[in-house]
Amino acid sequence: MEYYAGLDVSLRSCALCIVDGKGTVLFERELPCEVGDIAECLLEFPHPIERVGFEAGSMSQHLFFGLTAEGFDVVCMEARQVSAALSAMRNKTDKTDARGIAQILRTGWFSPVHMKSREAHGLRALLSTRKALLKKTMDLANEVRGLLKIFGIRLPQTVKHGSFDGVVRPMIEIDDVLAHALVPLLDARVVLYQHYLELDRRVKRAASHDDVCMKLMTIPGVGPIAALSFKSAVDDPTRFKSSRTVGAYFGLTPRRYQSGEHDNPGRISKAGDRDVRAVLYAAANALLMRTMASSQIKSCTARQAMPASLRGGMRLMRTKVRRRAVVAVARKLAILMHRMWIDGSEFRQDQVGGMA
Repeated sequence: MEYYAGLDVSLRSCALCIVDGKGTVLFERELPCEVGDIAECLLEFPHPIERVGFEAGSMSQHLFFGLTAEGFDVVCMEARQVSAALSAMRNKTDKTDARGIAQILRTGWFSPVHMKSREAHGLRALLSTRKALLKKTMDLANEVRGLLKIFGIRLPQTVKHGSFDGVVRPMIEIDDVLAHALVPLLDARVVLYQHYLELDRRVKRAASHDDVCMKLMTIPGVGPIAALSFKSAVDDPTRFKSSRTVGAYFGLTPRRYQSGEHDNPGRISKAGDRDVRAVLYAAANALLMRTMASSQIKSCTARQAMPASLRGGMRLMRTKVRRRAVVAVARKLAILMHRMWIDGSEFRQDQVGGMA
């Protein structure tokens, strides 16, 4: 008889449920969300546990590698599928969720989630902190703009982040009331911006010291942010059987609803990593709108001289909505970046573009 353990994980506690191969509940308990406590409880069970499972969440990384080190076969399940299965239950409690997770684990109706390496999470943390500081810097700048409007001071529509303090501070210091209220806000913004610049340098340094990122950055439109985001999100390129599935993994393929006589394709699914999808969209937009006019990737005029994954971008720009064209090229960029990573090849501009 096989035995399966389902965990409903929260921040400080988790509910444990063990079922047998027939689905009979044999053991239930509330435990602290610590690897040692969970492993000790599972080892005290009189029968060996075939598999331990839980849905993806913020504690998944810690529990997965911790329980794996204890010798258990651990599976992290896709949260969307688990949520859809548990929604059929009448009552929602931690106890019933653990039961449902154990039953899903027993039946095998789930998709396992790839657990990224510590290196990948370190890169994601670096990118996230850089993005957070940039956002806070922009929020403080917008707050200053809004407060100055009350006093009839309207700043130019476009002021660069580096010159914002030099433009605004002289306007404020001539008025004691404004200086008393807004100078601390400007000082805080300057400190945040300086730390953002330091993180930005670290991101560029990390990309320049990574062989994979350097190859990906040879593609027009792909910079350090896009290369690092893609590398940290994919982590292991061999987990994709085909490069075509990478676009669907990042939510760049259209949804589809087919039933009987109805077959309605919809908008893109927007599944997967939102940040990676955003940087791929920005890279595709830069490829289409900011590269040289002689580039065949942009014009798509010489069909035989460019890879099939990038054909049709500007043709779609002329016939369809611009955003559809950018999304299509973003999906093809993801495919091309994955294939370059797998093959270890570099982007050859002399074969796909015009004069460098």
